Amino acid sequence: MEKSPVLREEMDMPDPLFPIKIHHCRYEKTGATTFAHHWHEHLEFLYVVEGEARFSCNSETHDVVPGDIVIVNSADLHHGISLSDRLFYYAVIVDPALLHSHTVDTVEAKFITPIAQGRIRFANKISDDPIVRESLTSLIGEFNGQAFGYELAVKSWLYRLLTALLRRHTAVSLSPEQYSSRLRRLERLDPVFRHIEERYADKITVDELAGIARMSRFHFGRVFKELTNRSVTDYLNFVRINKSEYDLRHSEKTITEIALENGFGDVYYYSRLFKSYKNVTPSSLRKSPDPS
Repeated sequence: MEKSPVLREEMDMPDPLFPIKIHHCRYEKTGATTFAHHWHEHLEFLYVVEGEARFSCNSETHDVVPGDIVIVNSADLHHGISLSDRLFYYAVIVDPALLHSHTVDTVEAKFITPIAQGRIRFANKISDDPIVRESLTSLIGEFNGQAFGYELAVKSWLYRLLTALLRRHTAVSLSPEQYSSRLRRLERLDPVFRHIEERYADKITVDELAGIARMSRFHFGRVFKELTNRSVTDYLNFVRINKSEYDLRHSEKTITEIALENGFGDVYYYSRLFKSYKNVTPSSLRKSPDPS
């Protein structure tokens, strides 16, 4: 099986003196994984232009359509799947260091530093906020056009975007200790998430994963639930069901073969579980036309 990348994604910026980059993300198969589970310390904004997708941040799953915005906070564990045969979205990745002042002023102390440190966290999905949408699309337009002075325009639109988010879409504020603790726990469990991503089709036990994390079974289960808001079994099933959905849509394998190849020894159990996650049975999914 092909080795998955480490779940903590290191972010190299094309211009270290202007640390922001924009990916143009296109996918042409329903069920395709747009990005595997991973996390990073940067802010990321996903803006959907065409098609539909399902983005997960930590324990929350968000179905998105054109015009929707998903915000990935620092240290959010996130994952994406295309729900269309034509999906296009922008991924705007920002190092908050771009906004730091050379002196500690009120703006720096009250807003920029807590955002940069991941202590101010925003709602993950925003559907109906014209100011947020205008700010993000204007930032993307300036960055893509790169007219003279675009860096100044990008930075000004980013300030406006963060202002709108702070006023209307702040989800939670963490203390420095809480944020540092989350980073440490993510780093401790990173080999566990990677093992699941690589070996999801095999028999995996809680004791095995606890051993990889070098934790007791009880402590491991508690930390895992705090980070993902899912039990280990639920998370394993979540990964396996999503992998199997792609096979159902894009292979000629039987449902029994797909169940077995994705870690389910009982096809009837697999069918019941699939319906509980997807609200449709595997056989019904195969009969339905692919969404355009």
